[in-house]
Amino acid sequence: MMKRIFLALSAVLFFCGNTNAQSIALIPYPNSCVIASDSFLLDPSVSIVLPNLVSSQDAAISICLSSLQTQLGFANRVDQKGATAKQIQLVLAQLDNASQDAYEMNIDQKGILIKANSKAGLFYAMQTLLQLLPNTSRHTAVKIPCLTIKDAPRFAWRGMHLDVSRHFFNTQFIKEYIDFLAAYKMNVFHWHLCDDQGWRIEIKKYPKLTEIGAWRVDRDKEWRDAQPIQAGEKATYGGFYTQKEIKEIVAYAAARNITIVPEIEMPGHSIAALAAYPNLSCTQVPQQVIPGGIYPKGIQANYCAGNDSVFVFLQSILEEVMQLFPSKLIHIGGDEVDKTDWKHCAKCQARIEQEQLKNEEELQSWFIRKIEQYVVSKGRNIIGWDEILEGGLAPNASVMSWRGEQGGIAAAKMKHHVVMTPGTHCYFDHYQADPSTEPIAIGGFTTLKKVYSYEPIPAALPSAFHQYVLGAQANLWTEYIPTVEQAEYMVLPRMQALSEVLWSANEIRNWNSFSSRLQNHLRKFEQEGWRYCEGNFKVAMKPVLEDHKMRVQLETESIEDPIYYTLDGSDPSLFSAIYKEPITLSSSTLLKAQLARKQVLKGKPSSLNFTMHKAFSLMPSFEKPYSNYYPANGAMTLTDGVFGTNDHHANWLGWSKSEMITTLSFPKDTLLQEVELGCLQNYASWIFFPENITVSAILKDGSTKELATYKTDIKNTKGAIVNRVKLSFPVQKITKLKITAGPLPACPKNHPGYGDTGWLFFDELVVR
Repeated sequence: MMKRIFLALSAVLFFCGNTNAQSIALIPYPNSCVIASDSFLLDPSVSIVLPNLVSSQDAAISICLSSLQTQLGFANRVDQKGATAKQIQLVLAQLDNASQDAYEMNIDQKGILIKANSKAGLFYAMQTLLQLLPNTSRHTAVKIPCLTIKDAPRFAWRGMHLDVSRHFFNTQFIKEYIDFLAAYKMNVFHWHLCDDQGWRIEIKKYPKLTEIGAWRVDRDKEWRDAQPIQAGEKATYGGFYTQKEIKEIVAYAAARNITIVPEIEMPGHSIAALAAYPNLSCTQVPQQVIPGGIYPKGIQANYCAGNDSVFVFLQSILEEVMQLFPSKLIHIGGDEVDKTDWKHCAKCQARIEQEQLKNEEELQSWFIRKIEQYVVSKGRNIIGWDEILEGGLAPNASVMSWRGEQGGIAAAKMKHHVVMTPGTHCYFDHYQADPSTEPIAIGGFTTLKKVYSYEPIPAALPSAFHQYVLGAQANLWTEYIPTVEQAEYMVLPRMQALSEVLWSANEIRNWNSFSSRLQNHLRKFEQEGWRYCEGNFKVAMKPVLEDHKMRVQLETESIEDPIYYTLDGSDPSLFSAIYKEPITLSSSTLLKAQLARKQVLKGKPSSLNFTMHKAFSLMPSFEKPYSNYYPANGAMTLTDGVFGTNDHHANWLGWSKSEMITTLSFPKDTLLQEVELGCLQNYASWIFFPENITVSAILKDGSTKELATYKTDIKNTKGAIVNRVKLSFPVQKITKLKITAGPLPACPKNHPGYGDTGWLFFDELVVR
């Protein structure tokens, strides 16, 4: 059941008459906030004064005043002059801050004065004021702390995306989603309106887009296993937005200072459109909308780049889209274009020859530039996913960097505007807590803390190009999100973390402060019945080397809840030891740990098995560095006592440019007779076993003495395989040990990377 959202979510104060810099539960936190010891009493006698070109008839002001009244439970008189001694004044004034969204708020015992450069600034100030109110409504009076705030956003683009193609969400939820954004000062709603699994926008010139393209068969199966439509089945699952509904939603968003950027996907991800108009594909073979992630053989996902009718079709669609959406930017997708069909299409190949293009990548660039020319002729510009860089970037295009940051960096260096949205930090369809305790998701692992840690300005981008980074946004792809409740759960509270990343200055951001302030907002979510993720309760275990001793740090994203642990392999209970400081290991140990909230153990226990051996806690040195992409826990990954599993993302050091050559130095001559090295092969991820492993002793004169060698019986088996290679030699005293594993493997024949080099991955280096 849908719930009514007040525009700003109020938060219980930490106000205790002090001046603690972040003692009130505001999100995003203001850039300057000075709290006094007094308070202002807000009651029905206080009048709301709107001088200086501000009217209660303005949509944004009207919304804020209505929310204020609803939350307070009483109405305040609104006039132009102020009939009472105590007042709330909203004034348009030229502030020192040049940002159009800047505002200042001063609260003393006499009243509240809000000044802003624009009505948008007044709107954002009112969101702050509404968060200062108690969570509960129906009051006779409310005390608000006296304070002075000076505030403005760090980034101009503070966005959230929603995919309505994979699952259709009604207009009521779209408005709820917009309300969530507005309450936390987000200002862009990226609306993904069409894709392979559904077309969601009415286009009057092409009615089949919604008559056919908006519907598919319903499959109660995991997305990846949803079979295509069968003979005799009817397409009944889906829906679309009429142009009347879209106009209503656009106006609803605009009143809340949110720009809706529509996305019309092209030239790929177009199965739904081509199901309605198959003559626009390369094969022109009739097809139907697919219900999930299985793409049947022969399905056409791309518009034919050699067919002039395609551009008449798309320009006509974009004309209607631009009449509905006033956004200066129109998103045209451009991602994940499988160019196989173009390679076998006579019309596409003729286009390549006609336009003197080198290949299909340049054909895609030509396609995007042609669309851009039309959009620019209408006074707008295009934005697309970072694949639109392939083959050359259109002159005025902006880029959304989702495949990491490289696309954004490249575009910014070309002086194109960029919106950062990397999958590592900004994909809210990823798991946000221990997957074993969470609803099924598409994959990935993007926790609340990871979102909060994001920095939209890439470290590798020179400062001269920082100006081209507009900001960032989070994406909510809905393959595994079929309901409103699930959508809420995946967004809340990660959106709150991103809002502070994009609004607040870097120097005032603090995870512990944010986590503490967030608790009051979570209580509001509970009161309103909104689903949200309580947090990632999984206990992270990190071995650290201190004073030549191995210790284990235990961490969770919660800063308030205790962690219970055991060292005997048993599951923790509320009677187990409580973690207070890093745990020192002195013998082989199976460590288990679990967080408790409100005296209830949450999730499943985390566990790590530590195996002691002669090299345990020694720090290896490397002749050639491991990759920055797979650093695991640093050099000590090889000697921390933890064995890697077949998951190459954890507990493995990776080499991509050389063999591995490492040296272990023992404190004194040590009797040794065996070395065991963990090696990983994962065919699909280009990871292969080393061909040779050699163990040598380094003698006192610097020369080496070979002790044992191993030649791998290389079998390029698909799947992930761990091989723990043992090399034995006669017992002898050794001070320095050298291990060489390589050479760097080549991808074998029939492998997608044939002709390129692969990776070497190693974990625990056990010495006995």
